[in-house]
Amino acid sequence: MPYIETSVNIETEDIDKVYKIVSDMEGYSNFMENVNSVEVLERGEDYTITHWKTELKGKPFNWKEKDIFDPNNFTITYSLVEGDLKKFEGSWRLVKEGEQVKVTLDVDFEFGVPMIASLLNPIAKIIIKQNCDDMLTAIKQEIENSSVA
Repeated sequence: MPYIETSVNIETEDIDKVYKIVSDMEGYSNFMENVNSVEVLERGEDYTITHWKTELKGKPFNWKEKDIFDPNNFTITYSLVEGDLKKFEGSWRLVKEGEQVKVTLDVDFEFGVPMIASLLNPIAKIIIKQNCDDMLTAIKQEIENSSVA
């Protein structure tokens, strides 16, 4: 099962602001090219179930996930409800480091067909890693650009 972990440091001391943007899944399509839409299907006290419509390398990639929010610890965990993969789960973790906020995103995924998994996992890992990096860069730019304005 491929596992990816990537992080970015954002030039801000306002961890609450960063968490607010990271936890606003519906807002991702406003500043991320490959996210077509995120629809909240269900909202609870500390969770949402969201339907994601994205593109990876020009191909549609859609799923539903459950996001569990822990604003006291600045974390979000997510897990696949249904979608294009057998397993898709991970977390967002935010940590204040001096005058920056470090945002770490990890993804653990698995294809449902073992015969093709060995062929697709290495390619998918590269594509999903790039997507994670793009997400973090977009969030960093969104926060740092709004801080300047």
